[in-house]
Amino acid sequence: MMMSDNTKDRAARSSKKRGSISSLSNHEFWRKEIHGRTKDSTSTVSYMDEPSQRDDVSRLTVQMENTYQLGPPKHFPAIIVNHILKDVLTSYLQVEEYEPELCRQMTKTISEVIKARVKDLMIPRYKLIVIVHIGQLNRQSILIGSRCLWDPKNDTFSSYVFRNSSLFALANVYAVYLE
Repeated sequence: MMMSDNTKDRAARSSKKRGSISSLSNHEFWRKEIHGRTKDSTSTVSYMDEPSQRDDVSRLTVQMENTYQLGPPKHFPAIIVNHILKDVLTSYLQVEEYEPELCRQMTKTISEVIKARVKDLMIPRYKLIVIVHIGQLNRQSILIGSRCLWDPKNDTFSSYVFRNSSLFALANVYAVYLE
């Protein structure tokens, strides 16, 4: 059976997009060697060149070896982080008046800025948690507490309170060591 030129062109174009593997059985291979030609039909297994989504996920997964390191190589610099907290809170809130909607947005912005500046210190193997509270200063008191399960040898925190004429702000950075 002969293939037309159009069919050959289509087959050539499709083979560029996907590969194909032909298989000949031992009997067909033997027949080809003896008679110089094979049977008219051969089996073909096709595959696509494009990787599946599952392949992408498996490539992105990195298998890490155990380090057996039980403590941090360098401790979290709480004093430097306190200076960062003071810097950021002062620069963002020095002249601000208390407005509930503005302060709600400012807590998100300030916490992201603090987290970015502390991450720039490149302290290895610490998980950072940043919490910022902003409230109105109007002859009232407030008690803010936090609890966490952690290792007192390796885990620590930094805290700073800022006040101006109309608002107060409390920023906490918790550094929890990851083994």
